[in-house]
Amino acid sequence: MDRTSAPPPDRRRPNARGQGERLREEIISAAVPMLDDLADDADLSLRAVARAVSIAATSVYLHFPDRDALVLAALERCHHELVQAGDDAEAAQREPAAQLRARILAQAAWAQEHPGLYKVLHESKVHRQLGMPFKEVLVARTRAAVQRCMDAGVAPLGDASIVTLDLRTAVNGMLTQRINEPDLPWPPAVEQIDRFLVKLVGVALGQTA
Repeated sequence: MDRTSAPPPDRRRPNARGQGERLREEIISAAVPMLDDLADDADLSLRAVARAVSIAATSVYLHFPDRDALVLAALERCHHELVQAGDDAEAAQREPAAQLRARILAQAAWAQEHPGLYKVLHESKVHRQLGMPFKEVLVARTRAAVQRCMDAGVAPLGDASIVTLDLRTAVNGMLTQRINEPDLPWPPAVEQIDRFLVKLVGVALGQTA
């Protein structure tokens, strides 16, 4: 037997020294679409993730002590993408009200494109067990957008944090219900979002076009 022969093609070649972080990212990349399909992190199997990356299940534990740690890392990446989508949409607008509207619409679009991930992001027990401080970034971005509307005089002056909390509750609730109860006679999401902006923030529809 030739001991110098190459490893079987179905086995992943080990990362070179110093590339452990690369494997960690590959594991997260494999877990993200699985979470989107499952829509429930409790159903995620570390063995299935390992198979997707072509590594032994024990190799996952070199980077994540348990499933919750992997779920947390995957959700942090997803949240970063969600924030970036909002940032990009906001940057394409010039007026404060339009910027806020674009950010919320981008959040809705991301949720509609990744319903399973959005569901896990907001319903996972990992949040209560480990905390997700990274989620404060999206809240802060939305609060800043609300404050700009107030400062520009296109929304009534008030406590931007409270208004943001109301808006966040309404938007998250609407998106989550659409995911969990898709058969209800939902109006277009943009119509609901515009109503939230009018009723909760106080901007005029003509200022969000």
